[in-house]
Amino acid sequence: MKPLIGISCCMKTFGIYGMPNHAASDTYVRAVDRVVGGVPLLIPANGAEADIAALLARLDGLIFTGSRSNVAPENYGGPPQPEGAPEDAARDATTLPLLRAAIAAGMPVLAICRGLQELNVALGGTLHQRLQDLPGHIDHSTPLQPFAPVRTGLAHRVRATPGGWLHRLAGTTDIAVNSLHNQGIDRPAPGLVVEAVAIDGTIEAVRVVTRPDGREAGYAVGVQWHPEYDFATNPLSARIFADFAAALAPAGRRETTAA
Repeated sequence: MKPLIGISCCMKTFGIYGMPNHAASDTYVRAVDRVVGGVPLLIPANGAEADIAALLARLDGLIFTGSRSNVAPENYGGPPQPEGAPEDAARDATTLPLLRAAIAAGMPVLAICRGLQELNVALGGTLHQRLQDLPGHIDHSTPLQPFAPVRTGLAHRVRATPGGWLHRLAGTTDIAVNSLHNQGIDRPAPGLVVEAVAIDGTIEAVRVVTRPDGREAGYAVGVQWHPEYDFATNPLSARIFADFAAALAPAGRRETTAA
């Protein structure tokens, strides 16, 4: 039986009347279909109405997606964001408690871009709001323009931690990645280890090694870039999803309670 993989949604407006919709990019669905070999299930951004226990009881793994919206600063004690910065309170209210519960239960987690930032905040870390405003930092955002090969193409290099999870997957410490974000990790959460940094020191990949209660963590990793964009052509991107797939427990053997 194929594993059930939850994919986090954003709250977005569509159509001429701006109707609210729960949405996730097709790229995540295709990665689950074609590399993970699972059944993709979209998790709505329904905040307080989200039944976290029911989700964890039924799902085999979780992918936390990227988004244009920022994690709201009140979730990590940060200053107000610049006027007009996009936020998604409904998503924050869903993904942050879901992440905490998933980590506590040992459910396999792959966190991508905003998902990595959510992972850090959910476990007690903080964020930089605009990396491009920090002295000595490059601009990690990509200009909004329609030509996808430029928008999602490889933008800068990162250095994987020697001997770490990402180094093992890549076979090298020198990795080229795409880059489409403004926020980034400031203070890593307790229990996280850094798996890669950019040329300006920005944390680009993490792995959870201990749960909040001190127990050894299950499989939970995050990357700041978007492997779902190029898994068909980039071997490392494909390996990231394949490694997540390998961490999924056989049916009936996953932990079912968040102790």
